[in-house]
Amino acid sequence: MHRTGGPSVFKYEEVPLPKPRRGEVLIEVHSAGVNPVDAKIRQGKFHLYKAALPATLGRDIAGVIRGVSPSDGGKRPRFKVGDEVFGMLDYDRGAYAEYTIASPREIARRPPKVTEKEAGALGVAALTAWQGLFDHGRLKKGQRVLIHGAAGGVGHFAVQFAKAKGAIVVATASKRDQKWVQKLGADQVIDFENERFEEHTGQIDVVLALVAGDTIKRSWGVLKPKGGVIISTLEVPDQAAARRHHARGLRMLVTAKREQLEKIAALVAEGRVKVMIDKVFSLRHVREAHEYLEKGHVRGKVSLDTVPSWTDLELREAATGKGPEADLAVLASSNVSGFTPFI
Repeated sequence: MHRTGGPSVFKYEEVPLPKPRRGEVLIEVHSAGVNPVDAKIRQGKFHLYKAALPATLGRDIAGVIRGVSPSDGGKRPRFKVGDEVFGMLDYDRGAYAEYTIASPREIARRPPKVTEKEAGALGVAALTAWQGLFDHGRLKKGQRVLIHGAAGGVGHFAVQFAKAKGAIVVATASKRDQKWVQKLGADQVIDFENERFEEHTGQIDVVLALVAGDTIKRSWGVLKPKGGVIISTLEVPDQAAARRHHARGLRMLVTAKREQLEKIAALVAEGRVKVMIDKVFSLRHVREAHEYLEKGHVRGKVSLDTVPSWTDLELREAATGKGPEADLAVLASSNVSGFTPFI
């Protein structure tokens, strides 16, 4: 995108192949997740990161390593050409593309039993759920957790992670999504549109709030008398209220952690966690993907299939007079090892 605004600011266009710096890898992207935070960045409304324009958005990826840049000090690279990987990129990388770059801390190897579409939808949402529950919430087996917004990208992972841990899972969702969230493993699903959740639950150890405003204020009353915690992904909970309830309240920010990506992928490979993908769009239709996401009522994740079709390749060659392998040939002649054309 060359400016911020609505979904129409996205332009599907040819850009130079990214060049990895020392220790980084070049990834041929096959699948990319679309997250609500991407829409905020596109609008210029995400205060934690302002994209330097022109910008390629997206953080969730799955693909294949096509190049490895030498590491500092001659260390043996963690990844090699041909490795199938997935992960969560830093904000300035860009996953809505056929190629991107990453450092080893941003990615992990994709297990054979996890598909590219599944792996490409993990990243931000799965790590947010994991870190919210376990790093910040310190959730343990047998504890009670309340997950607000359980049918969304982060929420549907949080329900399953908490259940896999052995926690008692209470969730809020719309009436439309109640049975769907129950199938994910929630012990109790409260219809937030027609019921006040605080009238139907209590003695909660951990609240994971994936919605803001009044929901967080009302959540203090359902915590256990001492030692509970509210973790929000959107705002800092009222600290005075936290003190009154002898609880903790914090806003969390997700970070890339390879070890956690590996644990999450193992749960998916074992069939203990399911990656629910609501709809898949082609890279050429990223505008439509954002429009769909912003309409709401998405169950699970929205994804992009970033592998170019033959139509894409033909249009590119007609416009530029050369195929994408030309850029790869140029880059392969530099100090980046192991490049192979992708067609």
